[in-house]
Parts: sequence; C-alpha cells; structure tokens
Amino acid sequence: MINLKDVFSLDFAYLETFTKRIETSWGSIFCNESQPSYFDANHAHITDAIDNPKLIIDEVKNFYNDRKIIPRFYIYNLDAQQELVDQLKWDYFRFEELIHPVQLWEQQVMEKEKRKEISIELVTKENYSEALYIECSIREFGGKAVREKALEVEFNHPSFIHYLLRYNGIACTTACIFINDNRARMESVATLEEYRGQGLIGELIHYIQAEVAKQGLKKLWVFPINEKIEKVYQKYGFKTVAKLKMGHAFLAGRSIREIQGY
Repeated sequence: MINLKDVFSLDFAYLETFTKRIETSWGSIFCNESQPSYFDANHAHITDAIDNPKLIIDEVKNFYNDRKIIPRFYIYNLDAQQELVDQLKWDYFRFEELIHPVQLWEQQVMEKEKRKEISIELVTKENYSEALYIECSIREFGGKAVREKALEVEFNHPSFIHYLLRYNGIACTTACIFINDNRARMESVATLEEYRGQGLIGELIHYIQAEVAKQGLKKLWVFPINEKIEKVYQKYGFKTVAKLKMGHAFLAGRSIREIQGY
C-alpha cells in the first residue's frame, strides 16, 4: 500500500531544490521570482479540502501579482474541492483536469547485452552543453527559457546525478535522478527527435536502474507527465501504484496540455 504523503514529501523535496516553499494553514505556495514562467516553481499547492476559498484565492492572487507572476493553483483531492474549483472559475481562472500516474520500479535489474554503438557517461562541465542542447529541444520541458536555468540549478545541486547517452559518439539522450532519504526519482528523460524509436531511452533507464541498485537506494520513482509516457515506463519495470487527479487553475498563459502538445 502506497502512502501518498510519502509521494508528496518526495515531490516537495524535489521542488524545493529550485523554488522556495512557503507553508500556509491551507497548503503551500511555491515561488521563484527568477523563473516566473516555470509553472512548477510558481504555484499554490492544495491537497486537503479548504474553507473560505474566496479568501485563499485572493491571498494567492495578491502574492503572485505583487511579484508580477501569473497566479496558478495545483489542486489535488479534487472530489472534495468543488467549491474551490467553482470559485476559481467565477474569478476567471481557466481550469484543466490532469491525470498524473505515479510509478515505482519493481527493482529487477535486467541483464542486457551491451550495444557497442552506445556509451553512457555522467554529465560534467565538459559535456554540459551537449546535455543542455538535448533538454532545451524538448517542448514538454518548457523550452529553452525554462530548461536552461533549471538545468543549471540541478547540475550544481548535490542531490542530482545527470547522465548522457551517446549513439555512435553523438550525444542524443539524457536523464537524471534526484536522491532524497535513500530514495530516488528519475527526471528529465529526453531524446533528440531524430534519434527516437531506437530503444535509447530504454538503454539509459536500464543503466540508471543498475546504478540505483549498486548504490543501495531503496526505491526508484518516476512521475510520468501523462498516461502515454506511463506505458513507456511500464516496459522498463515500473509499476503504476497510483493515479493522481490534479486540477490546474491559471489566470493567463498556456495550459499544461498546450505545453505538452495535447
């Protein structure tokens, strides 16, 4: 049985590597004024049902408006949040509902024959620009304006390990793990478009799983951005242990679905 509080605690630990978390009586506010267009770095997070939604909405709007950041909410436990959702719509927030799968590696390291055309290395100062190029090309990551700053923060943070895969010497796939309290979370899995469909992501995932096992980490999580990506990870030993229904409310700009191309 998965404790969702553990899932959220890992998510908060990850977020706090690149944004400031402000605890409130009703939830949390995340803010990074240097990355105003980065949704995950700037949103109010609400999990439990709340009273006086109008007061909370006004508090969040004032907080972000003072910093010239678009106000937005990530809302969980949606079945108990109808009053809040209705009030947000009344206050001219756009609203979308998303399903976020939560997957856990089943800790089976598969034996694979090494492909001579593939090599995998850590991201260092020497190959950093190659990794950055790959990740900035991924639309779902928010584009260059977001990913350029985010990767710099991650690369200099001790809790992240970044990996780069080369195919016939060409850097074309990246991924990283975030480590917190003897558990890991896989992030930033990306392949250049022209190199997709050749099993490169699977090669890198298997390599990371072997590294996680070698380090003795107890769990390896992944939070795919949608159910299509969820099916990809299922092929590589990840089991879906929960599906979180999330509401995203925002006053302006693009929706998450629009960024992801859906």
